[in-house]
Amino acid sequence: MPELVIQLTRAGFLALLWLFVLAALRVVRSDLYAASGLRASVPNTRRAQPRQPKGAKSPRQLLVTQGALAGTRIALDGRPISIGRADDSTLVLDDDYASTRHARLVLRGSDWYVEDLGSTNGTYLDRAKVTGPTRVPLRAPIRIGKTVIELHS
Repeated sequence: MPELVIQLTRAGFLALLWLFVLAALRVVRSDLYAASGLRASVPNTRRAQPRQPKGAKSPRQLLVTQGALAGTRIALDGRPISIGRADDSTLVLDDDYASTRHARLVLRGSDWYVEDLGSTNGTYLDRAKVTGPTRVPLRAPIRIGKTVIELHS
């Protein structure tokens, strides 16, 4: 085999190796920025949603309905709930489709809102992708990877 073909093959494999390394570094970099909270906030573009009628029960717990943690309950005490693979998350997911810092549930007034924290695979509220802070009604499914959670009274 000619020496030129061998050298070109070596150079091609070396280029592919470097592309793989750069892609891996890009993923690590995005996870580090998401973990440090340096992502830019998304402008508030949510649509007006109807409020719960008076006398309706307010959510008191977060229930995992599908996934590896099905049946897990977390009491809602007004503090934000972080969801992701990070060890310091309130709900730690062992899910290949969840990011380190995937989503957050926050209480605003008497309503709970879900926010996606720049995850790779997205957060879905009742089949709609969450693009900004979105109010979560009772028993509406929130899908993060293979895990589904709901707010219950």
